Amino acid sequence: MVYAKTFEDFEVAAEAMLLDNPEKCRYSMKYSHSKKALVLKVTNNEKCVQYKTENQPDLKKIEKFTGNVMNHITNKD
Repeated sequence: MVYAKTFEDFEVAAEAMLLDNPEKCRYSMKYSHSKKALVLKVTNNEKCVQYKTENQPDLKKIEKFTGNVMNHITNKD
């Protein structure tokens, strides 16, 4: 599993995977209260990319990204 260094790197890698095959991609978000960290993960059965953040300003970016992910996954085109 690969952790992206910046959110922008994570976003580019995750969207590439989603556009390649949206039916096989999975997106998960996990918050660890003890570590005060949010981990995002996008995976298909071949690749996995993760992003870990402890910064609250990243939440707005994550909210926008989550909306885009849901559009890609549920889009019938």
